[in-house]
Amino acid sequence: MDNLIAVVAAILYFLAIATIVPGLVNQTGIRAKTVFISASLALIFHAWLLSDLIIETSGQNLSILNVASLISFIISVVMSVAMLKTRLWFLLPVVYSFSAINLSAAAFLPSTFITHLEQDPKLLIHISFALFSYSTLTIGALYALQLAWLDHKLKAKKALAINPNLPPLLMVERQLFNIILLGTLLLTGTLLTGFVFVQDMFAQGKAHKAILSFVAWLIYSTLLWGHYQKGWRGRKITWFAVAGATLLTLAYFGSRFVQEIILR
Repeated sequence: MDNLIAVVAAILYFLAIATIVPGLVNQTGIRAKTVFISASLALIFHAWLLSDLIIETSGQNLSILNVASLISFIISVVMSVAMLKTRLWFLLPVVYSFSAINLSAAAFLPSTFITHLEQDPKLLIHISFALFSYSTLTIGALYALQLAWLDHKLKAKKALAINPNLPPLLMVERQLFNIILLGTLLLTGTLLTGFVFVQDMFAQGKAHKAILSFVAWLIYSTLLWGHYQKGWRGRKITWFAVAGATLLTLAYFGSRFVQEIILR
């Protein structure tokens, strides 16, 4: 049953992508209503799949693939809602593709990492902060890449103005820093709740998560300081945003990938 749900969700995600891409390539109008309906249905099936995969009688299965699928779901929800207010057509195919791939991997390559969050609500708070901070800052990295691409096209004197599906450069930049600021606040909450609630945060096999997360926090804090105090813009911002997201990815998924996938 889970495999069927995954297939349906993936098809709906790719239907949304197939509606967006021709408009980007041909610089024609995109049927936003069709995209939103397809994405909404995909998200419903994606949520159904996640509930089946994660919630078990023995606890919560937070395997690396299930968590990756959950993060993709959160990002897709945020981006789909944001689609109603701003032109995110350049990013949505990437977001929906990752969601389709991650949910398919979780369904067809099942793995197990059982936790008992109902017995430790403080750990649940910490994990919630971690999930939302990582999702938010990943969106920030996508925005930074979009900003770099738009900036490159403008400098190359490409006629972006005739494409109605691409957002204004200044609007993307403003949204980027709002997202980075929110993500950094959530990451701060992740680190604080980790120090307070996770007693073995620096135990062997876990210390790298705290260290890499703190380094990422320093990178994002420096990025925000540089932008608001020194006026940083352009390529430097992209490098900082992508570097921070990469470190956070290594912090959580690095050792888990080795333990659950390679050494399995």
